[in-house]
Amino acid sequence: MTPTIGILGGGQLGLMLLQAAIDWNLRVHILDPDAEAPCRTLCTTFMQGSLTDYDTVYQFGQSVDVLTIEIERVNVDALEALEREGKKVFPQPSVIRTIQDKRLQKQFYRDHNLPTADFILTENRADVAMIEIQQPDFLPAFHKLGRDGYDGRGVQRIASVADVGKAFDAPGVLEKAVDFDKELAVIVARNERGDVQTFPTVEMVFHPELNLVDYLFAPADISADINQKAQDIARRTADAFGIVGLLAVELFLDKKGNVLINEVAPRPHNSGHHTIRANVTSQFEQHWRAILNYPLGDTEVYQPAAMVNLLGEDGYTGPAVYEGLENLLAVSGVFPFFYGKAITKPFRKMGHVTVMDQSLEALREKVEGVKSSIRVISS
Repeated sequence: MTPTIGILGGGQLGLMLLQAAIDWNLRVHILDPDAEAPCRTLCTTFMQGSLTDYDTVYQFGQSVDVLTIEIERVNVDALEALEREGKKVFPQPSVIRTIQDKRLQKQFYRDHNLPTADFILTENRADVAMIEIQQPDFLPAFHKLGRDGYDGRGVQRIASVADVGKAFDAPGVLEKAVDFDKELAVIVARNERGDVQTFPTVEMVFHPELNLVDYLFAPADISADINQKAQDIARRTADAFGIVGLLAVELFLDKKGNVLINEVAPRPHNSGHHTIRANVTSQFEQHWRAILNYPLGDTEVYQPAAMVNLLGEDGYTGPAVYEGLENLLAVSGVFPFFYGKAITKPFRKMGHVTVMDQSLEALREKVEGVKSSIRVISS
């Protein structure tokens, strides 16, 4: 019998998981705090409720056979209780608990000999202020909140002691700034049998102010040697966690050719949205394959691709309008995906556009065309 699956979170990642689940006629229940969540009309059952409340998550988990997530900010205590009672919870609660806290996450890399930037654990702003005295060569660095940072929030650049006032007065991690050449990502899938499959390495370009992905190219424009390093590190990281499901591994390629782990996410990820069109198996179908312990799918690319995030325009809040859609749809090899969010806000993720072509040069031209042709505004 086909298992009933629960997803904690009903946003855009849940929506794209549901789109893949429909092909296999999976029964999927969704829990989300927003009554208007994008998943609400496509899932088998929708429940409104807090993802961080123990009783809500525990009761929701009782109604399904397999429980998974589309966001890390969930009540891990409830997931651990469900796991002890025999529920399949993937990714495992122990993995989520480590990744929820950047302090634990960074220490995990160090403990498992996984390459990452040098870091110092801090308890408060005063600890950051002491760095200039204790380790005068450590700055510039980035101060990251241990918990609850998301999509660029919870990160401050500390270029010198003059910036210490920007540091968080809460437990965090001070990470030495990496002089990097490129930002890369590899998505890894791992099932219960321990089978592992990686997606091709992608190159991410971040928004200069918002600290989130503006667009990406897949596969990344890197040497075979660098690609092998990135793939090997991603596999080693997934195996170290023992994760069942997807693990998105964000990486720095520094000026010396070293590949370092930045952060990871135990779920489908923005760096894999293009795979819906560009790869034999999408990251969303691969997630189902992994957590249901099916054979993992072929990740070969059909064609080089790019992905452009569609963010709400600054200065617009209200019912979403996708201005320029008709012109966008007139271009061959361009595929928009909208996330079903009725209300746009400045810089809110409202959708993405996958772009496909034969060469990186052609993709770059199309990306610029996409960025200039469509805007998410309000009516």
